[in-house]
Amino acid sequence: MHPLYRKADAVARDALDAAMTVLNTIGMGLEESLYSRCLLHELTLRGHQVEREVPITLRYKGATFSTVLRADLLVDRCVVLELKSIEKNIRFEHKMQVLSYMKMLDCPLGFVINFGPNNKDRIQCVILAGADEADDQGAQP
Repeated sequence: MHPLYRKADAVARDALDAAMTVLNTIGMGLEESLYSRCLLHELTLRGHQVEREVPITLRYKGATFSTVLRADLLVDRCVVLELKSIEKNIRFEHKMQVLSYMKMLDCPLGFVINFGPNNKDRIQCVILAGADEADDQGAQP
């Protein structure tokens, strides 16, 4: 099990509730940047440490590359939130984007949250492979 999984699970519940609070307060279909700022504020009011547009560093075989990749929100250093405001469904590439961010930031949980008008596909959860599995030495319940 990922060492931050239990913490991330608790943080995720509050983060998703905060996202729905923002959506219910300001409505759907606005620009992503507005949702990002409102959600950051809502999570901060709830006592979370939130970083916006976190720069991601790519390391490859001993080399470090600066990139323009930026995770929308990183909550308590354990949950990545990628925000969208699109009419269509969340696509596979959106989930792969958040998964890549999670790997590079070593976060066990991530979510793609769509603030667009499509109510059927509002939230997609991404779990880092093996993050929620008990380790061989016996994880505590």
